[in-house]
Amino acid sequence: MVQKDRIMRLTQKLIQSPSENPPGNEHKTAMIIKKELENIGMKVSVCEYEKGRPNIIAILEGKPGKTLLINTHTDTVPAGTGWKYSPFEGKIIDNKIYGRGATDCKGNTASCIEAIRSIIEAGTKLNGTLIYTATVDEETGSKEGLEPLIEKKIITPDAALIVDSGDFNIDIAQKGLIHFKITTHGKKAHGAYPDLGKNAILTASDIITKLRKLKLKHTSHPHLKPPTINIGKIRGGDKINMVPDTCEISIDLRYLPGMQKNTIISEIKTAIETITADYDLEILSSIAPYEIDKNNPLVKCVYESTKEIKKEALYTGSEGATMVALFQNTGIPAIATGFGIKEYMHATDEYARLDDLTDGAKIIEKTIIKYLGKE
Repeated sequence: MVQKDRIMRLTQKLIQSPSENPPGNEHKTAMIIKKELENIGMKVSVCEYEKGRPNIIAILEGKPGKTLLINTHTDTVPAGTGWKYSPFEGKIIDNKIYGRGATDCKGNTASCIEAIRSIIEAGTKLNGTLIYTATVDEETGSKEGLEPLIEKKIITPDAALIVDSGDFNIDIAQKGLIHFKITTHGKKAHGAYPDLGKNAILTASDIITKLRKLKLKHTSHPHLKPPTINIGKIRGGDKINMVPDTCEISIDLRYLPGMQKNTIISEIKTAIETITADYDLEILSSIAPYEIDKNNPLVKCVYESTKEIKKEALYTGSEGATMVALFQNTGIPAIATGFGIKEYMHATDEYARLDDLTDGAKIIEKTIIKYLGKE
């Protein structure tokens, strides 16, 4: 049976083990998780792609059948300053546990481990195999974590549940991502004679204004907001008394399923070229959008389990890229859910409700049993 006090203690222990990324110091947190999983009787192994950053892989074998992966991550974003309570104390007030990682993703981790513990304690024999992974580096792209585990086929599940969302949402779609850089070119001159030069920063400013007004062609999506363009970084100029001859704008663009990356870039270039032809555009990284059918067996299991515990279940989409995207070209269906407070992910005074984490553990337990079946 799922026990709230065990979830509370483990969440607290994980919060008290800082694992900020950068720099990526997940080792202590991972070892806490490893010990918990060993203590409940799972077969546990460690896989590292960067020294000192262990990915934990735990297996609960049942009868021959389907294999389900459940994944959480061990790293957090940096805590920063300005907290009401210490970000690494795990202080509990009014049924809320505060700290960096309470929602993203240490509370979810504790819920998943408690769900598995409850299955084992009940003597439930599964008609399939459960794989649980606690992976590093999620906050900076998963290059040392889940991504190589999938690419190298260290894990080969039939379906994957990423427990890294919030508010009990069932994310069945997510936006695509394009990070790109625009470099404008001008002509240097003395700051006292700006008419003798061409100011690349002013050109960049005009481009920013144009892009902020740009409406990308798209069809509305039932679970996602329209495409967005965020000007994330700007760098230009050498000295205050010089006309700058270059300026760089770094941009985060999120787009919907059904939209095509090449078409989007073409629209961006067309907009820029109403301002200048003297520019470069470099794509820094990209992730395709993702969606999965509501009738997929895993989706139905999570939906039914959530409804049984919370009385209602909601299909949603993720505006941000999650590790679900890593499964796009594998043939492995994947969705995300989670039980923290989405509004407080990455925020100062991050917290999770202990009752929510407890309900979350019950949902994970039910989902595992529904998907894999039991004797």
